[in-house]
Amino acid sequence: MLESNPANETTPTKIGNVLHPVTDVPSAVEFYREAFGLAPRFVDGDRYAALDAGGTVLALAGPEEDLTGGTPAASFKVADVKATLGALVEAGGKVLREPEQGPHEIRAVAQDPWGNTIIVYGPR
Repeated sequence: MLESNPANETTPTKIGNVLHPVTDVPSAVEFYREAFGLAPRFVDGDRYAALDAGGTVLALAGPEEDLTGGTPAASFKVADVKATLGALVEAGGKVLREPEQGPHEIRAVAQDPWGNTIIVYGPR
C-alpha cells in the first residue's frame, strides 16, 4: 500500500544518496574508484564528492560537510524539508539538527524511532 508523504502525494520519496563521512575526500574518491569502479559525478574540492554507484549516489562528505558527526546515513531528497520533518516527527522520529542552508541545498538531520540517522534535504 502506498502511503502519502509530504514531498509527493502519489509516489514514495527516493533516497537521494547514501552519505559516508570521510576525513580525506580526494583519497576516498580514489579508493572507491579503484576498489569498486565508481565514477565521480560531482566533486567539490575537499568538501564533498558524489559517486555513481549504479543508480545510487555514494556521497563522500569531508569534515566541513559532515552533518552527522561521522555516522553514515541515508539522505532523502524532498520538495519541502520542513513539511517532511513535521511528518517524520509525527511518525515517531526526531529532529537532531534543524534545517539549515548548505552550499547547494537546505538540509537537516533526523533520526528514526530506532536511532538510525537520516538526512533530509531539498531545494533552497
